[in-house]
Amino acid sequence: LTDSVCVLKREQQPQIILLKEGTDTSQGKAQLLSNINACTAVADVVRTTLGPRGMDKLIHDDKGNVTISNDGATIMKLLDIIHPAAKILVDIAKSQDSEVGDGTTTVVLLAGEFLKEAKPFVEDGVHPQNLIRSYRTACNLAIEKVKELASSIEGKSLEEKKSLLAKCAATTLSSKLIGGEKEFFASMVVDAVIAIGNDDRLNMIGIKKVPGGNMRDSFLVNGVAFKKTFSYAGFEQQPKKFVNPKILLLNIELELKSEKENAEIRLSDPSQYQSIVDAEWNIIYDKLDKCAQSGAKIVLSRLAIGDLATQYFADRDIFCAGRVTEEDLQRVAAATGGTVQTTINNVIDEVLGTCEIFEEKQVGNERFNIFNGCPSGTTATIVLRGGADQFIEEAERSLHDAIMIVRRAMKNSTVVAGGGAIDMEISRYLRQHARTIAGKSQLFINSYAKALEVIPRQLCDNAGFDATDVLNKLRQKHALPSGEGAPYGVDINTGGIADSFSNFVWEPAVVKINAINAATEAACLILSVDETVKNPKSESAQGEAAAGAMGGRGGGGFRGRGRGMRRR
Repeated sequence: LTDSVCVLKREQQPQIILLKEGTDTSQGKAQLLSNINACTAVADVVRTTLGPRGMDKLIHDDKGNVTISNDGATIMKLLDIIHPAAKILVDIAKSQDSEVGDGTTTVVLLAGEFLKEAKPFVEDGVHPQNLIRSYRTACNLAIEKVKELASSIEGKSLEEKKSLLAKCAATTLSSKLIGGEKEFFASMVVDAVIAIGNDDRLNMIGIKKVPGGNMRDSFLVNGVAFKKTFSYAGFEQQPKKFVNPKILLLNIELELKSEKENAEIRLSDPSQYQSIVDAEWNIIYDKLDKCAQSGAKIVLSRLAIGDLATQYFADRDIFCAGRVTEEDLQRVAAATGGTVQTTINNVIDEVLGTCEIFEEKQVGNERFNIFNGCPSGTTATIVLRGGADQFIEEAERSLHDAIMIVRRAMKNSTVVAGGGAIDMEISRYLRQHARTIAGKSQLFINSYAKALEVIPRQLCDNAGFDATDVLNKLRQKHALPSGEGAPYGVDINTGGIADSFSNFVWEPAVVKINAINAATEAACLILSVDETVKNPKSESAQGEAAAGAMGGRGGGGFRGRGRGMRRR
C-alpha cells in the first residue's frame, strides 16, 4: 500500500487507548531476547566465584558497608538488581540457600546457561513452549539419573558417618575463603551438627565472632557461649567458675523500679513516706531472696539486673548476668533443660537448668560466659577468630553453608561425585537419550545437555586450565561403555581429570537435584514471558494530587468573607 492509503486507513480507525499514558510495553521475540540477555549478564557476575579456585567479589553499598563474599546468594542479594526478569535468578539463589544451603552459584549459572542455549532457537523462530516442554522432560530425566547415580551413606557406624559428613563439608568449604583450613572447620561443623541431633532449628548452633587471633584459634563449645553482658559494680566479686551449678533463667528485671512518670501518691503524714520507700525495697529484696532460695548458682535474665542485685548475688556467691539476648537465653534454656520464668514466685527444681561446667573465660579481648557439658546436648556454639571483620563475616557465611550441607546429608543420606562429574554424566546420558527422539525436541534436549557442561567448564576456567582440553578428556572418559568413567570430574590440583568419588569430592544428591530443578523452572519461566508492561511512575500523579489539594485549600481561604489574614 502507498503511504496515502495508509494514512487514510489510520484516520478511519478510531485509536483505542487501553493503558495509561506513558506505559511502557514491549513484547514479542525482542522482549524475550532482552530478558535472556539480562539473565546471562547476571550469571556472568557470579560465574567467576564457582569452585575451589573461584574469585571473591567485593561489594560496597550506599551506606559504605563493605562485603567480601564468595557465596552466590549473598552476592545476588547485595547486587540490588532492578531488571524484572533477572530478579527471578536472585529468587532461585535465595531459595537454594534456604533449602539446601550450598549450590547457589551453580543454580544461577545453570539457569543462565539454559537460557543462553535456548537463545539461538528463539532467534530462529522456535516457539518458546516447545523449548519449555523439552527442558522439563530433560529436567525429569536428569533428576532420575542423579538419584540412580547417588550412593547412600546409611547404615554406617558413627565414626564412618562422621568422616563421610566431614568430606561433604570439606567439599563445600573448599570454594570459600576459609578453604585453606577446610579439614579443621569441616570436623568442627560435623561435631556441631551431630551435637544438635535431630533438632531442626538452625539457631541451636550459635556462631560468635571475635576479632583477633587466627582461624585456628576458633573453637567449638558443646553447649552455649555468649559475650559477657553489661554489668554493674560488684560483678567482679562473683565467682567465675562453677561445677554442676543450677541455672535460673528469668524474663524480669531485678532492680528498683521507678514508678510511671505520672504516678502520684498523696500522703497526709510525712512519716508515711518512709513506709513507701521501704515497701519498694522490700519488693526487690523479696525477689532476690527467692532467687537465692531456689538454690540456683547462676541467674540469667533477659532484662536488666541492677547494681543492688549484682552486689546481693556477689555476697552469696551467685553469678548473674542481665540483658542476655533473647536468642542466647533460648539456647541456654534448650541446652541446660531449664525454662525461662516470668516470675520468681514458686521456682521449683524442674524449671532450673544445669550443666557440667560454667566458666567465664577471656577470648581475645572479650570475656565469654561458657556453659559446657549440657545434659540435653541439643546446642553447640562455634567461636570464630580471625583478623579482619569482613573475613570473619565471610567465614560465618561459609560455615552456614557447610552446616546446612551436613544437615541435609544426615537427613537425605545420599551423595554424588562433585567436581563436575555428575554434570558430565547427566550430560552424556541426555545426549544419548536425545538420539532416541524423533523431531525437534532432540535438538532442545541436546542443548540442555550442553548447558550442563558449564559447571566443569567454569571450574577449569576459574582455575586457569584449558577448559576445552579438560572437557574433551572428560567426554571421552564418560563415554566409555563400561560406565567406569561416571565418577570422573575436574582435578583442580593438576589440571587434568580424576575420580572425584575416590578423591572424596562429594556433595549431597539433594543439592544437585534442587539446583537442576530450580534452574530449569527459572529458565522455563523466563522463556514463557513474551510481554512486559511497565506502568508509568505514580509519583507525578501523587504530585499533582498534592498540588490540587493545596490549591483547593489555599483558594478557599481567599474566597471567604471579610479580610484575608495579614501577611507577616
